[in-house]
Amino acid sequence: MNYLVWLARAKRWARHPPSAGRVKLVFAVIAACLVIAGYEWAFGWPTWLTPDRLKP
Repeated sequence: MNYLVWLARAKRWARHPPSAGRVKLVFAVIAACLVIAGYEWAFGWPTWLTPDRLKP
């Protein structure tokens, strides 16, 4: 990885941070992913979503 690119990006974020709406959107997406993962962990994968293996 090119660390200079990451440092340039961090500098840009420090000077122009993302808006509050963007931060809320990112946290909402992360929360939705955690809810879906928690539901799948607690109740398992639904049978109707499992693909059937077709005979060749």
